[in-house]
Amino acid sequence: MFAVFEDGGRQFRVQMGDVLAIDYRNDVNDGQVITFDKVLLANGGGPSIVGQPVISGATVTAEVVTALLKGLKLEIQTFHRRNASKRHTGHRQKYTRVKITGISIPNLQIVERPKAADAVSSEAPAVATAAS
Repeated sequence: MFAVFEDGGRQFRVQMGDVLAIDYRNDVNDGQVITFDKVLLANGGGPSIVGQPVISGATVTAEVVTALLKGLKLEIQTFHRRNASKRHTGHRQKYTRVKITGISIPNLQIVERPKAADAVSSEAPAVATAAS
């Protein structure tokens, strides 16, 4: 089962237990729950539900793992060949790391399929035949 939701102008495809970094939110703390209600698409193994533009009543809930996560440092340097014409600045984006804890989609059919690894018995040893 997966869902696609929109947050901060970006779309995220998530499943239960996924951990992702969203735009920084200064009003949340570690362990707090965030609800995303702009769910665009959902699939439970059967037919997909596509919102027009969003699925009404659908929500994705997430728990805040890290309230303030700093991204990589971007260094911007401008140089011109004239005297005293150097400029050095930088930027470091802030993010909030969340873990998806729930996906609630009304009228979604959830079809469970057996995994390929479960179908093959892992208990049977591999038999090698020697060519004579």
